[in-house]
Amino acid sequence: MSQVINKNLFLVKEHIGLFKAANNFDIYDPENGELILECREPNLGWITKLLRFTDYKRMTPFDIQIKTPDGQRIVRISRGISFFLSKVEVRDENNDLIGGFKQKFLSIGGRFDVLDKNDESICTLSGKWTGWDFYFKRGDQEFAHVSKKWAGIGQELFSSADNYILEIAEEIEADHDVRKLILAAVMCIDMVLKE
Repeated sequence: MSQVINKNLFLVKEHIGLFKAANNFDIYDPENGELILECREPNLGWITKLLRFTDYKRMTPFDIQIKTPDGQRIVRISRGISFFLSKVEVRDENNDLIGGFKQKFLSIGGRFDVLDKNDESICTLSGKWTGWDFYFKRGDQEFAHVSKKWAGIGQELFSSADNYILEIAEEIEADHDVRKLILAAVMCIDMVLKE
């Protein structure tokens, strides 16, 4: 397994384009600007591509893969067609289920549970959609924070409204599946919480 998942800071830059159906992101080490992960949606069917340009976009399935630049898969995130509340599966590099997300009913500002492989809640993602400020918490314990504000060395990379920083708490163990689940959750905040 790649050690990149054990970093505590990730700079996420969304690919933007006029006729972009797929969700694609590059993930950098904000301290040195090095590309460390790529998030792609490689197997997008043509019907899904068409629906992504309509009001039905929020219901379309997705299958997102996060890989190292040399092609080693770290996480796979997938969801089938969603009519009301999203249920997302997250799988590891061997395609084994490690957990997922379940959207909360009638949440204000956006909220979903991060679940382990037994559907037990590990933490909850909640935040302010308008300010793009999200927290992964269990009770008073903060696991991670996602924000559009950053003042580190990689600030010059951080120039677009489609970029944000993920900071995972140092207390989260190295190589723990919760790190992969948090990274996966960040990649699909838009797709899950826009419903």
